[in-house]
Formats: sequence, C-alpha cells, structure tokens
Amino acid sequence: MKKIFAYILALIPVAVSAQDQEPQMMNIVSDSVATTHVYTLSEADSAYIQGDYLKAIDIYESVIENQGVNATLYMNLGNCWLKRDEVARAILCYERAYLIDPSDEDVRFNLELARTKTVDKVSPVNQLFIVVWFKKLLSALDVNSWAILAVVMFAACILLAGIYLFSKKTGIRKLSFSFSTIFLLLSILSFIFATTQMGNIRNRNTAIIMSPSVTVKSTPSSGGTDLFIIHEGRKVKILDSSMKEWVEIRLEDGNTGWVPVNVMEII
Repeated sequence: MKKIFAYILALIPVAVSAQDQEPQMMNIVSDSVATTHVYTLSEADSAYIQGDYLKAIDIYESVIENQGVNATLYMNLGNCWLKRDEVARAILCYERAYLIDPSDEDVRFNLELARTKTVDKVSPVNQLFIVVWFKKLLSALDVNSWAILAVVMFAACILLAGIYLFSKKTGIRKLSFSFSTIFLLLSILSFIFATTQMGNIRNRNTAIIMSPSVTVKSTPSSGGTDLFIIHEGRKVKILDSSMKEWVEIRLEDGNTGWVPVNVMEII
C-alpha cells in the first residue's frame, strides 16, 4: 500500500508539469493559425488600385487557388500582367477568362487589346457562314446559361405537348404543337452549345506561346528543318502531345509544325 501511495505521489509533479505545458502548446498552435492569412478579392482589388501589381497578382492567384476560378478573376489577373507589359501572360489569362465566359464583353475587349501588342498579327481565315454563325451564337452565353436555357426550353416543350394531347380545341392543339416543336429545337440547340462549351473547357487543346520567339520545326527534333518563327502571345492549337518534349501545333492560318513543350502554356 505504501508503494502504491508513493507511486501516486511521484506522478503528481509530472501531471502538473504537463498541465503547465498544455497552454503553451495551445498558444503555439494559435499563433501558427493566426499567421495564416487567407487573402480576399477585395485585397487584390485594393492592391491593383494602388498600383502594386505584383502583390495583386499574388493575391489573385491565391484566391483562384483557394476559391476556384471564374472569368472575372482571370480577367483581373490579366489586367495586372498587362499593366506590367507581360503581354503573353495577360493573353493567357484573358483566354482562360474567355473560355469560361465567352459572352463577357470586357474580356473580349481586353483580349483584343492585348493582341494588338503582340509581334505576330493574325489575319482572320475565311470561314463558311454556318461556322461563323455557330461561333457567334456559341459565345452569346456561358456554359451554365446555355444549360439552364436548354432545361427551360425542354420544360416548355413538355408543357405545350401536354396541352396538345389533352386539349379538345383544334386551334389550341395546332398552336401548342407548333410552339412545342420550336421549343424542342431550341432546347436541342441550347444543349449542343452547352456541351460544346463544356467540351472546350475540359479538353484544353489550345495554348499560348510564352517564349519571346520560337522556331517551328518540321520534325520533333532540334535538327529538323526551320519552317517559320512565332512570337510570344501567339495562340496555337495542339495537334499531337504524345511526345515528352515536343508538341505538334497548328496556327490560325493552317500552318503546322513542332515546337518544344516548354515554350507554351495550356489555356
């Protein structure tokens, strides 16, 4: 019994010492949490207004990493890069913003403005009227808006189809059938636009040249024949990325060739 009592007495200083140390450990944890600052969009905007573009860039990138992407964030980030005359970086951000929301007029304007500062001046390629029409309609709304519109149009189609089936008046039946068909077609078209935009977002097969100048080769080798030179800020389409160090690209004018993978960034 005496041994047990002595053992308990021996444990008392250890317990007291542990209790004394516990608040210190909690203070250390609290201090580490306090030092972790989560940046907000308002802080990034404030840094941009004050002309501290590097700080604004860091905060915008932190917000994108922690809170997810949207067109406005990428556009603001592109504005910061453009203010620092980093044209290729600005175009990359504007293209990412445009990919998310092609209907944003500010994004389109800033993208065209940044393109005027590049060395390569791209001449538009003549396209079929149906292709031009499809692209213009596609960029009228973002992917979420097209998806919502497709659902609304389909619901209207079902409603009108129900009126057609259960109405006994010939005039109402004809009118509901006609409008039901129209809404069905609009729903299908909206669905096609939504899936097309979603495919563009998921399948990133375009990139921006980031190096000041790049010599496009005829083969995926530095010993290949020089075809032409492109400069930073140029948008290219990736045709073949199966190789580790080289990718095959195509320009807007149809010219193709191979460039090192490290001279570009995927949009």
